[in-house]
Amino acid sequence: MPTITTPALHRRLAALALLGATTLVAGCAGMGNPFGGSSGGAAQPAPRPVQVCNAASAQSFVGKSNTSATLEAARKQSGAYMARVLREGQPTTMEFNQERLNLVVDGTGRIVAVRCG
Repeated sequence: MPTITTPALHRRLAALALLGATTLVAGCAGMGNPFGGSSGGAAQPAPRPVQVCNAASAQSFVGKSNTSATLEAARKQSGAYMARVLREGQPTTMEFNQERLNLVVDGTGRIVAVRCG
């Protein structure tokens, strides 16, 4: 059976295509600048200062029990932005993060090493 096309069908298809394109443009309009720059409006907050870890400052925590209070005190003492607890022999990621303090603990929960990274 042959397909019958009429000018009315063409107008309907064109209107439907225009509606779809308009919806797509309207949906993307509020997404901001796709290149990451400022699109006007409020200014972006300043980035926080870098907090570099100094493990030598936190060596006094070796031999202490691993508690959340000890972890936080060691982090502050070292000047690090963040801290994590690692078990002896635990596999870890190898990326170095100058803002991270690593407390290595033994099987009893005692801190056996303090390192940055």
